[in-house]
Amino acid sequence: MTPRRSPGAGAFPVAVEQPAPHTPDPATLYAALDLGTNSCRMLIAQPKGSQFHVVDSFSKSVQLGQGLESTGKLSRASMTRTIQALRICKQKLDRHKVTHMRLVATEACRRARNGANFIAQVRRETGLSLEIIKPEEEARLAVISCAPLVSTRTEQLLVVDIGGGSTELVWIDLSHVPARERPRAIMRLHAGFTADPGPFAAAKVVDWISVPLGVATLRDQFADVDDDAARFALMSWSFEESLANFAPYAAAQARENFQIIGTSGTVTTVAASHLGLKRYDRAKVDGLRMTSDQIDRVIRSYLTLGPLGRRSDPRIGRDRQALIMSGAAILQALMRLWPTDRLSVADRGLREGLLYAQMSADGVLEDAPY
Repeated sequence: MTPRRSPGAGAFPVAVEQPAPHTPDPATLYAALDLGTNSCRMLIAQPKGSQFHVVDSFSKSVQLGQGLESTGKLSRASMTRTIQALRICKQKLDRHKVTHMRLVATEACRRARNGANFIAQVRRETGLSLEIIKPEEEARLAVISCAPLVSTRTEQLLVVDIGGGSTELVWIDLSHVPARERPRAIMRLHAGFTADPGPFAAAKVVDWISVPLGVATLRDQFADVDDDAARFALMSWSFEESLANFAPYAAAQARENFQIIGTSGTVTTVAASHLGLKRYDRAKVDGLRMTSDQIDRVIRSYLTLGPLGRRSDPRIGRDRQALIMSGAAILQALMRLWPTDRLSVADRGLREGLLYAQMSADGVLEDAPY
């Protein structure tokens, strides 16, 4: 597989996971739906200051990309599961009378020969109009959602979004941006990686890459390897090889004031395991900084458990257990490659970026205080 890559060079969304205090005016509601290779996820939110309240949400593992690696097509069973989930999303949108929405599909629908036909089927059977977005836009939206987690000391930033079918990495140079303006500079990427920043100092996107290996596709590539530890090692090495041409990698060891932000179910699951959470708590996970040693200890504990142990581990969960080792392999490769011993954990991503872009375009978010 050949990674897609492209060179290149706001107020921000922070989801407050609690209901609005009263029934919101439907005209003030915004929805974002992300249909990925593994999951279907949606947020319905209401702007509040420079943040937003989550009014309703939905998340379900639909495994849309199951079998895609070998057949090149979405299977009938996976499409049926996904349409059932999308019907629930439609019910929620109708119940809240949402009119501002953006509903997107990513890697599975991009790669599948019948991806466009499936989107048309979704429209016929559910009334939802999904659009298949390009990898560049997927990466950009993930970066924007992470803006609040960018340290003012950061000069070089790597944002990594580990998805089900692909992994997006964006390398951003903030060294010429005044320290207090760095989170704002990330927010201004909402107009595009090469947008004119106007009179403000700009974040420079040095490079970005979309690797067609995510937790589901990487797992499927090595499904025939029986030994658990060997399969994990092969997945990690394979992912590392896919980054050989990522431009910043060659000069990485010279970087200072470097920050990695990771956003994905893998990253948040590893963080929850590190914290020993018996029940997931977003407030404790989002923004957590983990050291390489802490990440390695969690991954080693997963390997020690083995497949049966991981299946019954409440820290991992039933939806994540089949994918956690491929995600951990990607995470381990990333921490091995770049010059930092810490990872910032982001429980945010494409949905939050979609909400921000809509709200920003409509001018309903206040400027964030810095």
